[in-house]
Amino acid sequence: MSSPRKLFLGGEWRATADTTLVRNPFDGAAVAELHQATAAEIEEAVAIADRAFDRARKLQSFEREAMLLAIASGIEARREEFARCIMAEGGKPITFARGEVSRAANTFRIAAEECKRLHGEVMSLDWTKDSPSRTGLTRRFPVGPVTAISPFNFPLNLVAHKVAPALAAGNPVISKPAHQTPLTALLLAEVVEQAGVPKGMFQVLPCLGPVAQALVTHPKIKIVSFTGSPPVGWKLKELANKKKVTLELGGNAAAIIEPDADLGFAADRIALGAFAYAGQVCISVQRVFVHGQVYDAFRTRLMGAVESKIRMGDPAEESTVVGPVIEDSAADRIHGWIERARNGGARLLSGGERRGRMIAPTVIEDARPEMEVCSKEVFGPVVVLQRYGEFGEAVAAANDSSYGLQAGVFTRDLPKLWRAFQELEVGGVIANDYPMYRADQMPYGGVKESGFGREGLRYAIEEMTEQRLLVLNFSPFPEV
Repeated sequence: MSSPRKLFLGGEWRATADTTLVRNPFDGAAVAELHQATAAEIEEAVAIADRAFDRARKLQSFEREAMLLAIASGIEARREEFARCIMAEGGKPITFARGEVSRAANTFRIAAEECKRLHGEVMSLDWTKDSPSRTGLTRRFPVGPVTAISPFNFPLNLVAHKVAPALAAGNPVISKPAHQTPLTALLLAEVVEQAGVPKGMFQVLPCLGPVAQALVTHPKIKIVSFTGSPPVGWKLKELANKKKVTLELGGNAAAIIEPDADLGFAADRIALGAFAYAGQVCISVQRVFVHGQVYDAFRTRLMGAVESKIRMGDPAEESTVVGPVIEDSAADRIHGWIERARNGGARLLSGGERRGRMIAPTVIEDARPEMEVCSKEVFGPVVVLQRYGEFGEAVAAANDSSYGLQAGVFTRDLPKLWRAFQELEVGGVIANDYPMYRADQMPYGGVKESGFGREGLRYAIEEMTEQRLLVLNFSPFPEV
């Protein structure tokens, strides 16, 4: 193992008195030793970001574009290194890790485009006789230093979805990566440094939760962008007080399968959407509502897809779809929920077995709605099949959740798709694909316990800026 990885503070690599080990969740091997930020480094980083804002806010569009494109190119140049790091510290199968790296480069590239489109509008204000010769102009302005707190499951692209819009808007950003997967964010810091980003505009401070709290409460932090668990997210919102806050807090994604759906395609997509990366994606398919007319046929196709296409094993193997879950405590919880469902009368069609942090792809039917595998976010390789008779019944069942991130509807019936769009209580409805679909430029976020605000580059930039109005009064000037 190489020398301990330092944190990235004020454009410099800094060692601290506190260190910890990052371990591979698949085999428990030590990946790296890591320096962690203390309260002193947090205070210093915030002061640096506050000073950097004066320069960041004045950067021209072409300067921000060049900076973001250089970061995108730097990620691509080190694609395999990033992928191997994501696999080692997060247990993500290598094929999906490579996909994440490609997406992250594209995220910065999209941000480079959007930083040139921070348009305002011109409006006439002379609508009444007491407001003659007035014209209004609007423009978006950066707000100030951003705290970006990201989870373990996408240690590069979910960091990118906070860092890229912050830089595009002209805001300095301090990244607090997940304690399980900090090394990928530090690799990104190397790329940012080489891209010539001004010092202080991007900092990476791995630290424990109690230490990180100051990144939320500090008065010089103006925006908090958090992706993670609902209990932590809502607590941070309380601590943030009057700051701007964006929360993406997970989900319990539902898919609806109508009789006119392409059952083979739907089964393949549901299998992948439920079990990719051991289901550790907040829009993984967890509940599948299947019309009674096609329930048996769909179940047969789904089980065939799981058996033939969903391989569990070493994340380093190219064919692996299901690797380990991130921690022993997660495996304990997921397996416990499966066992309670089974003991409560639910039927396991496949899976249920556990070997360390590996949990076999599990398909369940006849589970009651109040069971944890239905009512809570499993965040593991578990999917539940439920039968319905009428489309409205399926919509109501999908809405019977405290979460509302995304949902998928498989049908050729346009009026039913429109009804789903109107009635499903989610941030996004995906027609004829699994709810795990995400394009990085689209607005992404949820309702209810899934949080509020939107990511997706243009939308995140709007969250990280404020609109300002200029009113021009031409009435004192004589007409020519």
